[in-house]
Amino acid sequence: MFFFYHPVMDLLIFAALGLALWAQSKVQSNFQKWSRVGASSRMTGLQVARRILDNNGLHDVTIEQSRNGTLSDHYDPRSKTVRLSSPVYSGASIASLAVAAHEVGHAIQHHQGYVMLKIRSGVFPAAQLGSRMAPILFIAGFLLSIDSPLGSNLIGIGIGLFAAAVLFQVVTLPVEFDASSRAKKELVSLGLIENREEKGISNVLSAAALTYVASTLMAVLQLLKFIMIFRGGNRR
Repeated sequence: MFFFYHPVMDLLIFAALGLALWAQSKVQSNFQKWSRVGASSRMTGLQVARRILDNNGLHDVTIEQSRNGTLSDHYDPRSKTVRLSSPVYSGASIASLAVAAHEVGHAIQHHQGYVMLKIRSGVFPAAQLGSRMAPILFIAGFLLSIDSPLGSNLIGIGIGLFAAAVLFQVVTLPVEFDASSRAKKELVSLGLIENREEKGISNVLSAAALTYVASTLMAVLQLLKFIMIFRGGNRR
């Protein structure tokens, strides 16, 4: 709709979208490439995840095989469960070890009370609400007219809720980078990979991190766009 148009910001958002699509393809290509390279330890993602968890005293954290397809790997803090996709769970490749260790990195963060993870968990309810309600409030506010008190208030609330969603993505960045750092340290310190395999581990994890950077950049730009449109409308 025309009232969402902002020439400069839309151009920047389009560029960020291009970066996000490129990053996603990079993740897929890196995962496929290093999935074809077997790890010298010959351990599966399941075995590596269990080894790292036990080494950190996390015997109560369980590991399950995810049924949601490739790259659906995640850690669920509510049930203390690491869920690994089939290629990672049963695979013994560099890619499998990298992803499994990364998800265990989140479990270690949770166990140690990593501050940024706590902040992200605290922001999550507001972020979830914001991602759902902000678009509705934006549209309703602009339809009622940005110059009317009700329309202006709805847009202002929408921007506040959307800001919470953006904050969640911003906070996610250090959480993901820290989990990757922990993953590499654990793999090396436990002797689960050799020196020559570190490059592959880094490539897989760096490509995944880039997707978070791109999506966060796009979200920040969208927030700035709505703020600029809102402020411009109120000055009329």
